[in-house]
Parts: sequence; structure tokens; C-alpha cells
Amino acid sequence: MSDLILFWHRRDLRISDNRGLAAARERSKRIVGVFCLDPLILDRDDVAPARVKYLIGSLESLQARYQAAGSELLIIQADPKEGIPKLARSLNAAAVFLNQDVEPYGRDRDQTVITALNASGIETQTFWDQLLHPPEDIKSGSGSPYTVYSPFWKNWSAQKKAAPASDLSGVEGLTDSEREQAAGLIPLPTAKDLGYVWDNDLMLDPGEKAAQERLEEFCASAIYEYQEQRNFPAQYKTSLLSAALKFGVIGVRKVWAATIDAAEQRGESDDIRVWRQEIAWREFYQHAMYHFPGLADGAYRKVLKNFPWDNNDQYFQAWCEGKTGYPIIDAAMRQMNQTAWMHNRSRMITASFLTKDLFVDYRLGEKYFMQWLYDGDLSSNNGGWQWSTSSGMDPKPLRIFNPASQAKKFDADAEYIREWLPELRSVDTEDLISGKISKEERDRVGYPQPIIDHNVQQRKFKERFAAQKIATGDGGGD
Repeated sequence: MSDLILFWHRRDLRISDNRGLAAARERSKRIVGVFCLDPLILDRDDVAPARVKYLIGSLESLQARYQAAGSELLIIQADPKEGIPKLARSLNAAAVFLNQDVEPYGRDRDQTVITALNASGIETQTFWDQLLHPPEDIKSGSGSPYTVYSPFWKNWSAQKKAAPASDLSGVEGLTDSEREQAAGLIPLPTAKDLGYVWDNDLMLDPGEKAAQERLEEFCASAIYEYQEQRNFPAQYKTSLLSAALKFGVIGVRKVWAATIDAAEQRGESDDIRVWRQEIAWREFYQHAMYHFPGLADGAYRKVLKNFPWDNNDQYFQAWCEGKTGYPIIDAAMRQMNQTAWMHNRSRMITASFLTKDLFVDYRLGEKYFMQWLYDGDLSSNNGGWQWSTSSGMDPKPLRIFNPASQAKKFDADAEYIREWLPELRSVDTEDLISGKISKEERDRVGYPQPIIDHNVQQRKFKERFAAQKIATGDGGGD
């Protein structure tokens, strides 16, 4: 009988284009997957119910995929530092294979598990799967990690990309006796079983099949107009694959290969290049989290490390509920609260507003996003917030988005505003864009007055930022 290898799934909930799983199959026919429901993650206060729903749906899909391949996906619920070694020992597994993580908790967890497994005489092998290029492979000429995107992109885009890994097939699962002695197995619970309820639809159904279909649909049409159309939140012209990539229900090599196929169909174009750049942004933020784990807890730039935020709770709650009196801001927040997703342009606008108009610490907004977004990812969410706040890695950090200017440029007909603020559908389009809705009209439809004056707050923020630069000695450009 072949050696039994356990494959520990985390952010790679698929059996196709999975580098670690493909390597395990080269070693043995007896491959069994395992997923550990980790209370140290699930019991956090920044877990979105919709994200758990997507996770459970993806695990259900993965179980079916394993069964079709001839094996099975085991589920345990435990601290993985104890649960994974215990399960591996109970099954006399020859090895545990896993793909590496970039996040601080994940890296510490994995090293503890690997040490425990090795101490029990169980081999471990790790692989890079969620990135086209591992963090140590993309460095500057001096050997340092990049802290600016443009040179990162130049280096990253010039590197050869690996082809998708082979699909898992022709494998065998546990014997009946092994299954009986396996430690800690449970049936796959529902999101509600875990205490998370999200009854609304998701922007993308869970699992490999839905992600692959969405990739094909996007690359058949929207990718060819991506450069322009990606910025209009009412159009839904983005790939909508962020959750699929966060949970790894689709492989990034397969995504990259799809861009090559799209270029072969109609030729290389700026549209395809810009979408590839978005893939690179994802990797840039993951590389940054890997090399600078302190980003998970605070600002990269000194000027924002101890910034004098006001943290007005009434302002923060108005922002959370979509009741700031600024239509484009409120539309975006209500979109997220109702769908667990927000367009990327809207994420930038709302983040700028929270920090530079309301003077609320970006970490509160970052956490609120994680509490709602079904595609919430530490590296991408943190990177986006620090970019918008001017606290992160950026050669020109001080940017302030004017809500009216953003609405005029990216929602000129107020389609997005009207979609998410139905009480304002009868209001004149120009007034919706500018936000200059009369008090009488606001009272009539039950829409709040603006809680601040953007022009006043913009001036105050610039003054406070300049003073903080002097106080901290942060000489970064603005």
C-alpha cells in the first residue's frame, strides 16, 4: 500500500492548479485532504458572516471534488497546532504537505505544526501556491524587498510565470479502519452551526466550478474594456474573483494563463495589461505583509504611526451605516452592508472619507471592512486602507478624494447612488453628484444632512498631516 499523505488545505480550496497537492500526487496515490476549522480565526471579532458562508460552501464543493477524484476531504475543528499533528499521528501518515502563507498568524501557526509533526517522525513539505512569485524571489537590485509598486511591477512582470499545476486524479482515500481511528473528525458544519448567519446572495457562488465559469465569462468580454470600465461602480465590469483568490478556489497560475489566452484571442492590449497589474497589486501587498508583518498592526509611515485621530464615534457610526449625508459615500457603505462586497473604486473613496474627512483611525475602518466583506483578505484589505490613508508604501502618499469629484467622474448619471440609496431616486442627478441637496429635499425623503464640510476637513487634515511630518521627521513626499 502506498504511503498516506495528508494535504492540509487553508487558502487553496481546490484540487486543480494546486502546487502542493500536485507534488503530493507525484509522491503517492494515497492523498487525503484535511481542513481545520480554527477557533483562533473563527472566534475573532472581525470575521464576516458572508465570508464564513463562502468558506463553508467552498469546502462542500471541495469535498465533492475529492470524492470524484477517488479520495476524501476530512474536517476537524480544533487549534491546528494540536489538531493536525494529532490527526496525522492517529492515521500513521507518512507526510503532511501544505502550501505556505504570508500572514503573521499563519506563518507562526505553520511553523509550530511543522515542528510538532517532525518531532513525531512525520515528514512535512511546504510549497508556494497562492502567489505567482514567492516573496523571496522578487527583490530589488540590493536584495531588499520592494516598498514601491512601480519597480515591483517592472521586476515582477518581467519574470516567467509558471504554468498551472496538474489536477488531482486517480487517488485513494482512507480504509474503513483508518477512518475509525482518525482523531477529531466531524461532519462539515453549516455557517449557522458556527454561529454565522448570512441569508443574502453572494456576488460569486462558492467553489471551483463557479470561479472557473466566472473567469471564463470575464475573459470572454469584460477584460477587453477593463482599463476604462473597471472604475465605474454601477457597471460591475470587474472580474469579481477576489473571494475566489482569497480562498484559493481558483489558482493564480490558471488566472494568469487566462490572460494569455485572452491576448491570443484579440492581441495584447492596455486592458489586459491593467488587469495583470491588478494581479500584481495583490502580490505586492502579500509580499509586503510577508516582509513587514508589522503592517498587520499599524502604519508603515512614521507620520501616521501615532497620528492624532479624532475618532468621533458618532461620525464613525454614520459612516458604517451609510448616513453621512454624502451620497456616493453612503451608497458604497450600503452596498457593502447589503451584499458583503464593495466595488474597489468605492473602497478607495470611503476609506479616504473616513480618515481624511472624519479623522477616524484607518484601523477602525479596516476592521469594519473585514467584519462585512466576503472577500476580506488581511493583506489586500490592509494594503488598500494604508494606500488610501497615506500610511503605507507609496511614493506620493497624500491623496484626498473629493466625494463630489469622484461621483462626477465615476457615477455621472448617479446610477450607483440611486441603486443603493432608493430614497434619493427622485432627486435631480446634478444634486446627487454634487451632494448639494437642499435641506427641504433631505427632510422630505428622510436623508441626513452632511455631517461635515469636505473642504473644511480637507484643509484641516493637510495642516495636521504637515505638522505630524515635522514632529516625526518623516520626509516622505506628499
